[in-house]
Amino acid sequence: MVFLRFLFSTSFVKQLFFIGLSSVLLFIFISLSLNIYTKHNNYQDVPNFEGIQLSELPFLIEDVNLRFQIIDSSRFDPKREPLSVISHLPSPGSEVKENRKIYFTINPSGFKKTTVPNLIQITKRNAESIIKSSGFEIGDYTYRDNIGKDMVLEIRFKGNKIEPGILLPRTSKIDLVLGNGKR
Repeated sequence: MVFLRFLFSTSFVKQLFFIGLSSVLLFIFISLSLNIYTKHNNYQDVPNFEGIQLSELPFLIEDVNLRFQIIDSSRFDPKREPLSVISHLPSPGSEVKENRKIYFTINPSGFKKTTVPNLIQITKRNAESIIKSSGFEIGDYTYRDNIGKDMVLEIRFKGNKIEPGILLPRTSKIDLVLGNGKR
């Protein structure tokens, strides 16, 4: 009985009203504060930075109120200049908020160097597959008198004889000197 009287008393109803009112006001205050703090619906488009040189990047990023981080790239694109932007995330045209970090993939300054495999005394067919799998390209063939027909006798790069195991840039053209099957 006493408990029921307390529930319907004016002091309890006043306290309940103040709690409800303070909760609504606190919710409105937090909601408005978060909209201001997070810059709700305040977006900007990401410009296209592809092809831009690394040295120019900090100035361009600063002008559009963004930040950046460079991601190393092992993929060399010979069509683009060395140390230029290959791609970036978020992509061009995406909507981002001010001060967002953009991740850039940069074109390396050159091809990675790879060791030349040992091709001496193996067949032309096997040498071709090893050259391609190593990342090199097949250059010219020259033939010399040797009993081993289509057997690799020498490896050449830009006209000079090279030894297996030296480092050359990937996609270099390797020329082969082969036997013609004659003594």
